[in-house]
Amino acid sequence: MTDAAEPLAPDDLAARLTEVFDLVGPLYRRVQRKVEQAAPLDGLSVGTRAVMVLLREHGPMTVPQMGRAQSLSRQFVQRMVNDAASRGLVESIPNPAHQRSSLIRLTEAGDAAITAVLTRERDALRLVGGDLTDADVAACVRVLTKVLELFDDVDVN
Repeated sequence: MTDAAEPLAPDDLAARLTEVFDLVGPLYRRVQRKVEQAAPLDGLSVGTRAVMVLLREHGPMTVPQMGRAQSLSRQFVQRMVNDAASRGLVESIPNPAHQRSSLIRLTEAGDAAITAVLTRERDALRLVGGDLTDADVAACVRVLTKVLELFDDVDVN
């Protein structure tokens, strides 16, 4: 029996992380369905929501910057930006660092829309309940961040 506070051996770690993957996939798909079911309320797809959250958190960004930050193609991000722009939720502004690559920023309407979405999501997440602690959530975030970093840095083929 290993001590819960000791780092896992690589084989044991891989097995435990497989358990995480087995939960993350269904979680992602269920959340995506819920966001899409709420789309008539907000008019936001999962992709548009992701772009708007990124802009809310980081301020104006270029489409290529957003693509890199989300590990998404520039073309996909551009479609999400175009969708949000057609709804008046984002706008292009001049980029002092690069004349040909405009910055995209939230409009007031976009900020209000994404704030409403996030508020509704947080209201739903309050229902998780249980005895989860800040340390539990910090550990979860730490594990997912480490795994994400692995797939940024390593060719797993």
